[in-house]
Amino acid sequence: MFQRVVLIVLDGVGVGALPDAADYGDDAAATLQHVGDAVGGLELPHLEALGLGNIADIPGVSAIATTGYWGKMAERSAGKDSVTGHWELAGVVLEEPFATFPTGFPAEIIASFIAETGLEPLGNVAASGTDILCQLGEEHLRTGQPIIYTSTDSVFQIAAHEAVIPPPRLYEICLQAEKILRPYNVCRVIARPFVGTTAANFKRTAGRHDFSRKPPRATLLQKMQQLGLETCGVGKIHDLYAGLGLSTTYTSKNNAAGMRQTLEALGKIKSGLVMTNLVDFDMLYGHRLDADGFAGALQEFDRWLPQLVKCLKGTDLLLITADHGCDPTTLGTDHTREYVPVLAWAPTMSSSGSLGVRSSFSDVGATIAENFAIDLAGDSFLSSLT
Repeated sequence: MFQRVVLIVLDGVGVGALPDAADYGDDAAATLQHVGDAVGGLELPHLEALGLGNIADIPGVSAIATTGYWGKMAERSAGKDSVTGHWELAGVVLEEPFATFPTGFPAEIIASFIAETGLEPLGNVAASGTDILCQLGEEHLRTGQPIIYTSTDSVFQIAAHEAVIPPPRLYEICLQAEKILRPYNVCRVIARPFVGTTAANFKRTAGRHDFSRKPPRATLLQKMQQLGLETCGVGKIHDLYAGLGLSTTYTSKNNAAGMRQTLEALGKIKSGLVMTNLVDFDMLYGHRLDADGFAGALQEFDRWLPQLVKCLKGTDLLLITADHGCDPTTLGTDHTREYVPVLAWAPTMSSSGSLGVRSSFSDVGATIAENFAIDLAGDSFLSSLT
């Protein structure tokens, strides 16, 4: 039906707690609804026109008749990590969660890290990325020791000041850690470079880099590439899929760059998939409990949508979804276990309707796969898109 598919993942933009959210401490989570409440209503006219207000009761966003389709999706995989969510979107459902270390990593891992890198770390605790810099950043400057920390997600994060451990060296250290952690089923090692002179002005830079595990089975991206179809990843997509299945990659520092690069990719790809992750909702605002900033980023994305629509041809399909929640109004700074929205629109659509409550994120991947005659896990909704 479609020559090109544009899949945009709004990182952390959930629409309400999943039935098992209490198991994760997230039973009160509802990212979009709570952000709307916090700012007295969201102004998202273009997302509203695509049907966003039909999915949930979002302050400021009306439920209106549209040309397009809307719904929400549950996560079947265990966990609430970005890698888990993105893998499921591409047809890989994890039955077992990645390992987490809420009290820090065991002594044997730290001993292996010291032996492999020659560096004795600071920290080894679960902490917010901004809090840990306030706590240990100045000691790091004095000693040169890297800061290791984790969260409720399966991540081994290494923070270092760019003047103490330059990013290229930090990436080398992360690769060494990734090899150590493979037997422990840790999802990601994340390089977290920062700058500043004191706890009052430490700031993480755009030099973040994720070193992820490889998917256990072929993803939609890999299967498309095997058929000779073009696959372009924008933003964190390369890192989240360990670079597998991508013909072209654009690395984005922020949402604005990611949106610009999405348009650039559309100018080059004739047939295939452009998959974009817009990370600011999660990284800058959800984790930092900034509902106002979150709302502003949503409204910036909404204002950009008409530019994207102008670039879409009659044989293109636009899908907008998310990978998990990151409610900035709940206790804690971690991801939240939520439903995610799914919006589908094409220039040729003459009708609209509900896609319902989908049982898995993999329904998105299955829809794209069916369009390109690929076999992939999930329940396609392609036949509904008329």
